Amino acid sequence: QVQLVESGGGLVQAGDSLRLSCAASEGTFSSVAMGWFRQAPGKEREFVATINWNGASAYYTNSVKGRFTISRDNAKNMVYLQMNNLKLEDTAVYYCAAGRTGPTARERWEYDYWGQGTQVTVSS
Repeated sequence: QVQLVESGGGLVQAGDSLRLSCAASEGTFSSVAMGWFRQAPGKEREFVATINWNGASAYYTNSVKGRFTISRDNAKNMVYLQMNNLKLEDTAVYYCAAGRTGPTARERWEYDYWGQGTQVTVSS
């Protein structure tokens, strides 16, 4: 079973940057899509970004386009989320997830494994 561990969250000010990392426990994740989701207090978990198995394609929710970048290093079993120009509304717990197949995936049901999450708090 794949285990995912997120890191890199924290408290930052609006306009700052953060880089989230997700470490996978085994190399089989390199054949599937990876994604980042987030959940703000009182809200449902929502899709943020996804990258296909080899990193050739990515897709973002509209609210983070141009600010966030998802990437992966299959040799290191790592996936990243670079977040620039953070806004108050980006405050949430961010979750890394491993999909079932190779292409990008935007729905929660398309992911089989989830990390425990890392808190990102953006203050004014």
